[in-house]
Amino acid sequence: MKKKFLGVLITLFIVAVSCNANSNSTAAASVGTAISGKTVYDFTMKDIDGNDVPLSQYKGKIIVIVNTASQCGLVGQFAEIEAFYKKYKDKGVVVLGFPANNFLGQEPLSNADIKGFCTKNYGVTFPMFSKISVKGNDIDPLYKYLTNKSENGVIDAPIKWNYQKFIINKEGNVVASIPPRTTVNDQEFMQNIEDLLK
Repeated sequence: MKKKFLGVLITLFIVAVSCNANSNSTAAASVGTAISGKTVYDFTMKDIDGNDVPLSQYKGKIIVIVNTASQCGLVGQFAEIEAFYKKYKDKGVVVLGFPANNFLGQEPLSNADIKGFCTKNYGVTFPMFSKISVKGNDIDPLYKYLTNKSENGVIDAPIKWNYQKFIINKEGNVVASIPPRTTVNDQEFMQNIEDLLK
């Protein structure tokens, strides 16, 4: 009887140790897959003129990344974004614009024409980049990072429409995704910026 009881205890102990080990390895795996170790500084993008721009050149700045489209109903945000950029650029904030044609063909222009459109109509001076894809099978690696928690370690934030904004802290990590219709003048957006500037 004692031997049988002892055998049951040993079996229960082995099962408990095994379950605990499996639990720990699962937790470690989930942490490992959630945090890629990447920041936006790991990406090099082409500017609107086709020149390579390592995003690491913006180290130490608060970065606002926005996907744009010249034929979108939200295009008036260009003026607000430019005004925001002029107000905050000397405080260490930069805006990076990425034209994309992912929504109803609302960015049909070439890079050269996009540059002309932004300059002529909205006086854009913040850095604009070459047209990319921000969703789908051909999504640019930068946007794959921005929109997937498994890549950025913070949020899943698929692009819903043109003018979705990502706020990046001074260490190059994603802090927030701001919906397309929420402008840079909105309290939700500005609170994130002010918090990072403290």
